[in-house]
Amino acid sequence: MNDTGLLPEGFHDRLPPAADGLRRFEGAVLGVAHGYGYEQVDPPLAEFEAGLAGRLKGTAATDAVRFVDPVSQRTLAIRPDITAQVARIAATRMGHHPRPVRLSYAGPVLKLRAGELAPRRGLRQMGAELIGRDSVAAATEIVTVAVEALAAAGVTDISIDFTLPDLVATLAGDPPGPQHAALIAALDAKDAGRVAAIDPAYLPLVEAAGPFDAALARLRATDQAGRLASRLDAIEAVAATLAGRVAVTLDPTERHGFEYQSWLGFSLFAQGVLGEIGRGGSYTVCHADGQEEPAVGFSLYADALLDAGLGAKDRRRLFLPLGTDPAVAARLRSEGWVTVAALDADDTPAAQLCTHQWMDGAIAPRP
Repeated sequence: MNDTGLLPEGFHDRLPPAADGLRRFEGAVLGVAHGYGYEQVDPPLAEFEAGLAGRLKGTAATDAVRFVDPVSQRTLAIRPDITAQVARIAATRMGHHPRPVRLSYAGPVLKLRAGELAPRRGLRQMGAELIGRDSVAAATEIVTVAVEALAAAGVTDISIDFTLPDLVATLAGDPPGPQHAALIAALDAKDAGRVAAIDPAYLPLVEAAGPFDAALARLRATDQAGRLASRLDAIEAVAATLAGRVAVTLDPTERHGFEYQSWLGFSLFAQGVLGEIGRGGSYTVCHADGQEEPAVGFSLYADALLDAGLGAKDRRRLFLPLGTDPAVAARLRSEGWVTVAALDADDTPAAQLCTHQWMDGAIAPRP
């Protein structure tokens, strides 16, 4: 069998300079999070499936790649999402920590399947989680950190789309009616005709999507009984903190990708980048003893941003001829230069992709 360098579908190598761009991007994101008190954790790529399944209320790790550990003979899962692992750490290893606990992370994840619009199965995820609170203040902090982290990483023209993941369930009451599942499917599809046929009372929810202020006003107008007043007040307070910084929209019935979020969800976008670049919201952490704990957080995926050229930086590589004084090389690196030393007399700046060369005791552009 010939080694062609091919990888399985959905996987890819990240080569220079894109890999360097990823390093800079992660450094900027985690740096902003650290400045807000989010200390980094580094969970393993795989762990016992039981440790992941059900850790977040409403999930069962269905997107995880599973295999039997030859040592323990137990089922392991390769993480499809790091959030559940951070929740596990907060609930177990850091269960004694005063709440809220602020944690950040970065690392690879593996999806069992890829979608047509998002063909990658191997992704790089980074983010921050605030566990122990899901209040307006907590959500505001998380949204602020996410936006500032993206800006620090060089992302411009950021927009954020808010949603209310459990809105329909709240309106439906308990227990929901017999048409609830069909109604949810119609709302997910934004199919106004089907919604009207099932229950016309929900039709305004489809229409209440767009720029935040106008969409919120339409939602308030439909809430005659005031059942959503506190929820709408809360999301308005969070969105108000972003005024003048990013474009804000509202899609109250959007549920795709928000399977475990509770009262608040949001998606992050950037102009010129296809699809979402991040997602977040409030959720519930499940403890082994049945206790439930509120949390809020966000996750970013660098792949789409790197594909769009974010993180690209002009290479400034300085070629050092054979015999260059090591002390000179060290000084140049301390000044911010990337130095590439010749290893033999035939080495050249062009062969080493250098933009500059050290010549007669000075830096000169490569001819």
